[in-house]
Amino acid sequence: MQSTNTTMGNLLKKLQHPIYQIIATTADELNVNVYAVGGVVRDIFLQRYSQDIDIVVVGSGIELATAVAKKISPKLEVNIFKNFGTAQFIYEGANVEFVGARRESYSENSRKPVVEDGTLEDDLNRRDFTINAMAIGLNGDKIGELIDPFDGIKDLEKKIIKTPLAPDITFSDDPLRMMRAIRFASQLQFKIATETFEAIQRNAKRLEIISAERIIEEFNKILLSPKPSQGILLLDEAHLLEQFLPQLIDLKGIDYVDGKGHKDNFLHTLEVVDKIALVQNNLWLIWAALLHDIAKPVTKKFDPQLGWTFHGHDAVGAKMVHSIFKKLRMPTNEKLKYVKKMVALHLRPIALVEDKITDSAVRRLLFEAGEDIEDLMFLCEADVTSKNPIKIRQCLNNFAIVRKKLKEIEEKDQIRNWQPPIDGKIIMETFQLNPSATVGIIKTAIREAILDGEIGNNYEEAYEFMLKEGEKLGLKAKNTQN
Repeated sequence: MQSTNTTMGNLLKKLQHPIYQIIATTADELNVNVYAVGGVVRDIFLQRYSQDIDIVVVGSGIELATAVAKKISPKLEVNIFKNFGTAQFIYEGANVEFVGARRESYSENSRKPVVEDGTLEDDLNRRDFTINAMAIGLNGDKIGELIDPFDGIKDLEKKIIKTPLAPDITFSDDPLRMMRAIRFASQLQFKIATETFEAIQRNAKRLEIISAERIIEEFNKILLSPKPSQGILLLDEAHLLEQFLPQLIDLKGIDYVDGKGHKDNFLHTLEVVDKIALVQNNLWLIWAALLHDIAKPVTKKFDPQLGWTFHGHDAVGAKMVHSIFKKLRMPTNEKLKYVKKMVALHLRPIALVEDKITDSAVRRLLFEAGEDIEDLMFLCEADVTSKNPIKIRQCLNNFAIVRKKLKEIEEKDQIRNWQPPIDGKIIMETFQLNPSATVGIIKTAIREAILDGEIGNNYEEAYEFMLKEGEKLGLKAKNTQN
């Protein structure tokens, strides 16, 4: 196996974390050879700090991990995975994982390998890409030595992603590596080698044996890369995107009737995503940007007078978000609610301008958006992708007017994250009611009256309004004392 002689001190100095010295000392005591491998080595040459430290030992990874942890502290918790021969713990902010050197073989219809003990060479052979198939010796006669059997350093210099072995074998063995290839290309702004990319295209359908959770973990990293569109376009060209997010593919293309066409909503979406990612690191806002027009294909109609319309794509899209998240095994908690809300409301701010911005409309938007109003405005501004600079300037000026009005109404009425001053409990006590639809009717009427500006946002006016609403419904108040 080829190795590269690099000045010992230079490489070891770049492995700055204190764990390396403890590992080396412990490995010497156990008389085993140990290496830092993979991403942590790659990131030295990319001048990036890595919090994930992968350690390969020619021997038992579990035994070395346990001994290292004991040397650090008897209380340090070690997570042991006997089926995989790995062990992991957190130390000084780093996730440190130990594994024994091994070789793997796969059957055609399984992503679960047959694992056997092996050499360092065997272990590097099974790595996904040449830039991740490098190691640095931490002890013994290999201390400080860079081991680079597949010229990973050269590929780093050329900014190329390619597999150490034949790419069809690499991707067939673990199809998730196809997603990882595109993720690295997107994160590092590298190019995927032609033969490697062609192998991804040939093996794309094999992604179906990978769990949705693992696919989305890689896809989220693509969305958080400097320019997500680069990765998404590669996923599309590689036929991987259609395997897990076909709804995005449906946005592609332009239809024409009577010479009238609409924009390519796929390319528009990617532009919006890039604009968000350029200044925000909010994964869920990026997801909102990705899905904000997802219902346009199913709501698209041609009107001879209006041209192409997509009426209701905001509301329909919000419903589609739920089914997409569920299929992809994504969070169904507050993250889902946030993305649904962003998609449902993304047309509302510009509608305010078109409707001459009434106070009641602004109150409703503040009430519905709550703490996420700034994110919503940012999404709406990113959604302006016209090639006409005059139109863009006009749209952004309109949004500036909306922002000013939002601030004025918020300062005056304090509607953001607001709850009406009269709740269901007060309604039930006043009219001696049990929980029922009637309680909800009165509560909704109070809320709407405040949002419409009919009454002030205070207990006294809301209480008097409640009594009148109850009277309309034939209810008699227990007492009318505030």
